[in-house]
Amino acid sequence: MSKAFTKETDGEDDPEEVDTLPTHVKNYMTPEGLKALKDEFRKLMHEERPKVVEVVSWAAGNGDRSENGDYIYGKKRLREIDRRVRYLMKRIESAEVVDPSQQKNLDQVFFGAAVDYLRGKEKQSVTIVGFDEADMKKGRISWLSPVAKALMKAHAGDVIELRTPAGIEAIEVIAIRYGEKTAKKKR
Repeated sequence: MSKAFTKETDGEDDPEEVDTLPTHVKNYMTPEGLKALKDEFRKLMHEERPKVVEVVSWAAGNGDRSENGDYIYGKKRLREIDRRVRYLMKRIESAEVVDPSQQKNLDQVFFGAAVDYLRGKEKQSVTIVGFDEADMKKGRISWLSPVAKALMKAHAGDVIELRTPAGIEAIEVIAIRYGEKTAKKKR
């Protein structure tokens, strides 16, 4: 079979090719999260992609493309960039921005809240953000995560149940913050 009729792949499955949000779920995002996606989109389209296209064009002009590393790597990188750009476009288009600073009900956990809680004897702090903004290292969890779902609509001082594979754990909400505004557990 001619190479013209085969698909070029690197043999790796791309996790971004699959939309990881369930179809019936809204793509909530903070204004900062949307800005980060738009910034990444702009950087890919206006900085990285043009540079790679230039290298691929130069490499294509050098003759035999089958053993031309610059050409082969450049084409692979272009596919990666284009895949990421399509993913970002879908996410940006479907984003429903929720600004936590506009929250009126400060004593209850909703999207965008920073929550301090006790899990056993360990104090933890998390901020509930959109799916694409989640980063456990920074304490930012998706509103779709089990912990965030358990915390939703809780008040400071509430003890709630978190279902885990090991069983049910009790979590005590200590404080809820939206920006500079804080609601603390009443003693």
